[in-house]
Amino acid sequence: MSWLDRILGNDHERAAEKYAGRESATERATRRRRESHRRGGADRAARAGQAWEDRDRNQDRAGRWYRAAR
Repeated sequence: MSWLDRILGNDHERAAEKYAGRESATERATRRRRESHRRGGADRAARAGQAWEDRDRNQDRAGRWYRAAR
């Protein structure tokens, strides 16, 4: 036990009493990182697919896929 713990008290014990049953900031950050790990992939794929579809439709509306020689 250090002299600072003797003056201020044990902060680990104080935190265990004050925040008992609550999620710590580290645990919360870890949980959020785990939850969001696979979340973005499907959205990115859907956006990329929609962008491809939009480009393809715009090409069809523009006419032929090649320019005829004049």
